[in-house]
Amino acid sequence: MEEKETYQAAFEELEAIVNEIEGGEIGVDELSEKVKRAAKLIKICKNKLTSTEENVNKILKELQE
Repeated sequence: MEEKETYQAAFEELEAIVNEIEGGEIGVDELSEKVKRAAKLIKICKNKLTSTEENVNKILKELQE
């Protein structure tokens, strides 16, 4: 599932969760699940950013050769 999620989709869902939490729209019972999902979304975003950075650095290194 994480492999197929786009950065944009993960980021937008994460924003929605943060807004719900900040707005007090989430009940206590839901909070734990939302926090777990947010942690997964953060991991997806971090992995995609790291991968993109590595790819860009590789391309830049190849251009310098």
